[in-house]
Amino acid sequence: MQDRDILEQISRLTEEEHQLERSHIGSPLRAEELEKLRSLEVQLDQCWDLLNQRRARRLAGANPDDATVRPASVVEHFEQ
Repeated sequence: MQDRDILEQISRLTEEEHQLERSHIGSPLRAEELEKLRSLEVQLDQCWDLLNQRRARRLAGANPDDATVRPASVVEHFEQ
């Protein structure tokens, strides 16, 4: 996956997240919608992490294609 592909995925996930949030302005999300929102947040964190790994590898002179998607349990514990 190239940086461009990751950025496109981030854009798609962000738009889906915003649509879900906009559709419930003034009313609470149902349990399945909250679960979907949480899933989108995790996927976004994973995409940003992968993009950051690729950039760091490139800057270090390493192959950015060696970067891998880390599990949610890892990326969710990063400080923002």
